[in-house]
Amino acid sequence: MSAAPADAPQDDIAALARGGRTNFFGFVLRLAARLPFLFIAGRLYGPALLGRFAYAVIVIELAAQLATLGLKRGLAQQLAETDQPHVCIVFDALLAALMASAVATILLMVFPRAMFPTGDMYGAEWLLPLVIFAVAGCDIALAALAYQHNVRATVTARALVEPWTISIGAGLLWFVSARDGLIFAYVLSVAAALVAALIPLVRAYGLPHGWKPHPGKLLAVARHNVPLAAADAIEWGSRRLDIAILGLLLPKEVSAYYVGIYYVAQQVATLPQKLKTSFDPILAPVITNRLAEGDRKAVARQVRQVGFWVIAAQTAVALALGIPAKAVMALIGDRFTSGTAALVLLLAAEVAAATAVVSEGALVYVARHRNLVISLLMIAVEAALAAVFILGARAAGLPQSFQAAGAALALLLALGLASILKARLLCRLLEAPVQPWRWPLFWAAAAATLVGWLFSLLPHDLVWLDLAIGVPGILVTFAIIVWKRGFTHEDRVLFRSVRPTQTPEP
Repeated sequence: MSAAPADAPQDDIAALARGGRTNFFGFVLRLAARLPFLFIAGRLYGPALLGRFAYAVIVIELAAQLATLGLKRGLAQQLAETDQPHVCIVFDALLAALMASAVATILLMVFPRAMFPTGDMYGAEWLLPLVIFAVAGCDIALAALAYQHNVRATVTARALVEPWTISIGAGLLWFVSARDGLIFAYVLSVAAALVAALIPLVRAYGLPHGWKPHPGKLLAVARHNVPLAAADAIEWGSRRLDIAILGLLLPKEVSAYYVGIYYVAQQVATLPQKLKTSFDPILAPVITNRLAEGDRKAVARQVRQVGFWVIAAQTAVALALGIPAKAVMALIGDRFTSGTAALVLLLAAEVAAATAVVSEGALVYVARHRNLVISLLMIAVEAALAAVFILGARAAGLPQSFQAAGAALALLLALGLASILKARLLCRLLEAPVQPWRWPLFWAAAAATLVGWLFSLLPHDLVWLDLAIGVPGILVTFAIIVWKRGFTHEDRVLFRSVRPTQTPEP
């Protein structure tokens, strides 16, 4: 056997680490931009308008997820297995996504109440579905760039251009329209992200010469990727279903207000989820290449390694944001502190989901239909539990903030179930362990919790110290213990530049 295959596992870890480091920097930038947006939206527009915006956007982005036809992850497999020019495959994928986007756009234009269930629509809001083209096209372009290990484009589009455009736009457009400024800012941010993705795409792949679209082939691609598209939509939708259920089950006169509060809690809580997506662009090509070689042990090793990195990072961020949760929500506005319980539960849900989402990165290639069944079960459990908890809290006479927390608790339990089932299935298929949990994580979390609790004892007028010093204290405590007790030699490659012995295959 040649030296290259023997060195491939170490090269894979190095490639994952490089991509993760680059996109982790993007996560920090996204965090720096997302918090100003929430501050501006909460302070200027208020919970009710923010809730109206949130409901419309989740419908738009769900349609865009479906319009990608599973190609965000399926494109890597197609490029790895084809003998055609890659630029033609990429443009086939873009065309397929645009055709699906056209269908979704027409449906939402015909049935706009799906975006605005209260029925009150103003101005040009019925044109909002047109952004589906931009969202889906941007996702496909970034997936194609990720296949070439170009994650910088994802960082630029998703962590710089998009969040800063919506943050600045929301602030400036409030002076133009205090009612529609959020939606207009969202449209601008999506369009800017698309431009930021297409420019490096053309530089990397060029323009197709002699490319002839084949409608039959596009339909075959879409049919083949139905399980991937559904899995992507379900994984994305599991983080939005709770908002949809709240909007439907809460009384109409308060639903937008509490959806807005819950949306802020969700946006803060899903920031740790972006840590997992830091590895998505590089994990898919690495897994598909190893599966093409039949090396399932290497795939299990990659899942286990990335899973540990993700759980460690997500736990640290969840503790740092969850222990001072009330102070975090108060930054957006005093009216948002009623979402504190929801924020804590949503942060816990992201930690519980880590194993599931990393395992799914391999399951979509080795057992896509069974992965889809588990995802469907998970979202059904979430919907059922959310309805039970919300209606039960209402019957008990509890306030709407407790009902919102019930939706978050349902998400936590459903994601925990999915993690158990998906990890067990992948372990059996790969015939190797994939569970990333290590006991030092528990001791690090306990020590970090103690530090956070001590800072929470500060008087109310010193609550700013809880955020300015307490949050870094929690992160540093957790990081030191995990570094000393939990990290192996391979884990530490994440924090240093390592040149692989062989340039990884694209």
